[in-house]
Amino acid sequence: MQLCLPEGFPFCRAATGTWRMSSSELSFLFTEYEEGLRREFELEKGFLILGFKKDPSDFEWSFWNEWAKRSLLYTLLGHAVVSWLAGIYLPQGRVVAFTAYGLLAACLQLGLRGVATVLLHVGVAFGVAQMRSPALCWICALILLATLHLNFLEELQRGWYETEAEYYLLVFGVAVCSLRSISYSLDHCSRPLVASSCTRLGWLAAYTFYHPLFYNGPVVTFEDFARLGLCSLLGYIARIFAWWLLAEFMIHVMYMHTIQSNETYLHLLSPWALGGLALALVQFFYVKYLVLFGVPSLLARLDGLEPPRLPRCVSTMYSFAGMWRYFDVGLYHWLLRYIYFPMGGSQKGLLRRLLSTCLAFGFVCYWHGGHDYLQNWALLNWAGLTLMVPLLTVGPPFLQERRLSPPMRRRAQAFLSSFSTAMLILSNLIFLGGNHVGRIFWNRIFLQGWSTTAPPVLLFLYCYAQIGMEWDRKQ
Repeated sequence: MQLCLPEGFPFCRAATGTWRMSSSELSFLFTEYEEGLRREFELEKGFLILGFKKDPSDFEWSFWNEWAKRSLLYTLLGHAVVSWLAGIYLPQGRVVAFTAYGLLAACLQLGLRGVATVLLHVGVAFGVAQMRSPALCWICALILLATLHLNFLEELQRGWYETEAEYYLLVFGVAVCSLRSISYSLDHCSRPLVASSCTRLGWLAAYTFYHPLFYNGPVVTFEDFARLGLCSLLGYIARIFAWWLLAEFMIHVMYMHTIQSNETYLHLLSPWALGGLALALVQFFYVKYLVLFGVPSLLARLDGLEPPRLPRCVSTMYSFAGMWRYFDVGLYHWLLRYIYFPMGGSQKGLLRRLLSTCLAFGFVCYWHGGHDYLQNWALLNWAGLTLMVPLLTVGPPFLQERRLSPPMRRRAQAFLSSFSTAMLILSNLIFLGGNHVGRIFWNRIFLQGWSTTAPPVLLFLYCYAQIGMEWDRKQ
């Protein structure tokens, strides 16, 4: 086996060169390199499993865990108490109580200047919405989102806080609130509330500052927020706690985020270990959002709201359409309602469908920050939805021939889906780890390993697609 070690590798005798190593030497190297990873990435002392370090490299999980311990857990419990008391003593004023509590909690966590920033965005969006022009509402929303990336405003807002975590909490809050402002504005353009301006502004404030959904979602449209309903909570708390334990277990024993951030280690892994790493990354992403969306959804259910369904397991996803339809359900409905359908969607021909899908992914990329890896991720998803989905749903001519039995047609569709699933996984790896992770996976598995690694991977994904198709059939 030939192994090329890049310059700066900490445990090689020469700075660069090509080594031939036996499996025992490689095993020793991995053990030594694990210690190097621990020193380089400062793995934290674990608390869930004794003897294991904790991987802090997943920024999102570490960020929200720290904020949960710092204040969010207590403010969410406070919201539950306020909701319970308002339901008993002030049933007609629950919306007012939610708004007041949400404003208070935001002030405690973001400070007065942070809340003033959110109110400024809300006020501008509300004022533009009164003109009832969807085009003006979109222009206003895109300009307000652009202010999140202006250097002088970033420096100004960072100066308001003592830590970067406090600044990022403001950024996340403003970004998610922008989706709610767009939802309110466009719903007002099509179906305005029959109420005074003060009442309409009050509903927008209640929708914006509803505390369980304030910082991260899931995304709920204004129409759904304004329509209350009752739902069951049986087993919900136990499931969320189990998901949290599973996520903590994974970052204590697997270190997949530390590994994927180090190109040298990715080159050292065998192709099958590389595939296992890819599976671990996407599975952790799924479990993480079960927790991050599950806790706010639980409180929303306690308040009588019907939040979007929680993400579906990624192991049953075998197409780009399924990933978007069933993972972040709230964002999917938001994009359909405010971008895809207004632009014509699939009802006005192929060109309008391509344009509608392109604009939807362009907005998602822009909303996430517009970085180069996000552009590649959006392009792959656009191509997957516009090219691969029609191929899988309509199928090539041989799938339509009557000579093929239904089981054979399903096998042929699963075969085509294996290629779609490979591209879906690749796009998710780019989103989670950046361009370098996607490039390494593509090169090592599908280019360098086209004759050895790619065939068994596609066979595995064929079985993967069969599981997903059976799940859809039973649903």
